[in-house]
Amino acid sequence: MTFTQLEYIVAVNAYRHFADAAQSCHITQPTLSMQIQKLEEELAVKIFDRSKQPVVPTAAGEEIIEQARRILAEKSVLTEMIQEKKDLVTGEIKVAVIPTLAPYLLPLFVPVFTKKYPQVKLTIIELTTDHLIKKLREGQIDMGILVTPLHEKGIKEDPLFYEELMVYSSGKNKLLRKHFILSGDIDPNDLLLLEEGHCFRSQIINLCELRKRSNGGPHFEYEAGSLETLRRMVDAGEGITILPELATYGLSSDQKERLRLFKSPAPVREVGIVTHRDFVKRKLVGAIKHAVLESIPVKLRSNEKKSIVPILHNERIFNQ
Repeated sequence: MTFTQLEYIVAVNAYRHFADAAQSCHITQPTLSMQIQKLEEELAVKIFDRSKQPVVPTAAGEEIIEQARRILAEKSVLTEMIQEKKDLVTGEIKVAVIPTLAPYLLPLFVPVFTKKYPQVKLTIIELTTDHLIKKLREGQIDMGILVTPLHEKGIKEDPLFYEELMVYSSGKNKLLRKHFILSGDIDPNDLLLLEEGHCFRSQIINLCELRKRSNGGPHFEYEAGSLETLRRMVDAGEGITILPELATYGLSSDQKERLRLFKSPAPVREVGIVTHRDFVKRKLVGAIKHAVLESIPVKLRSNEKKSIVPILHNERIFNQ
């Protein structure tokens, strides 16, 4: 039995497909299949039911895979211990970032991180919150940067900073006559939202109490896939939208004149790091956290968490 074989069965369990698992392990499918078959012969038990698509573990296989995860985690602990003794930050880390953060946060912290830690291979992908948590549980990513708190069982959360939410209006909208906005001032029929699947959409629905006030009015008819699309629609003279603070730093002076703050205490969203409870690359996570905090605007580091907007998930509020 080898560590490599254990890594292969964990990969197949995550992808539920031999070819995809082989690709993720950077080997050919015949090599992966042969190594798993050798392990099954050594243990005298079938780990996967190959007759089903997608492939699923057998009852005995589920126990073996869970034990394999523990063994690989302990191996990583040993590696971390050695690196810490040598005061090294090396290795590989796979990070997922939600789409409403990635375009604004990554250009700030990635150059800082890669310059400071040239021996670390940093892999980043964009995922919505549900997909991020799923891949985190499956071990396909190491950590996520997203909006918290989620209170997901088995997931560790570490808050990073707080972003104010701001109203962005077309030049024609009456909200521009106000210096500060109340959520009740927002006409749901003027509000442009992200499509379903984005946690930021659910926060805005909760902030503005749209379900109570509109009964699925016209504001739900147009749903964008990105904040940039929403902003451009508003620039074209259509309605209003709500932007998180980081998304406002790249606006022109003319565009910033169409921003309006909410009345104090301003609603904020909490941005945090999530890892699986069994995750061991703590030093790498700490390095990313420091790079993020070092690179973001000073104001974001000083924002308070007085009025965090809850995230609605499947019609219920997760974080009261």
